[in-house]
Amino acid sequence: MQVPDHIYDQAKAAAEEDNVSINQMLVSFIAEGRGHRRGLRTMRERAARANVEAALAILDRAPDVASDVVDKHPENTKSTRSPTK
Repeated sequence: MQVPDHIYDQAKAAAEEDNVSINQMLVSFIAEGRGHRRGLRTMRERAARANVEAALAILDRAPDVASDVVDKHPENTKSTRSPTK
């Protein structure tokens, strides 16, 4: 398989930044990608076994108390971003 030029150039630049060979960098990228995929698969498998009713029953038993100050989201924050359409 041929690696597209733009991907190779990005990997080469990353390897130079980290002062490693291009082969080491590519192996690292592949290993990271495999780990990411494995993690996603594990989360999907665990979600499929979830008992939503049991989780909601636990939440229903949780006391209704006010949040600590550090847990509260700042209110009335102004966004500098323009609204999306």
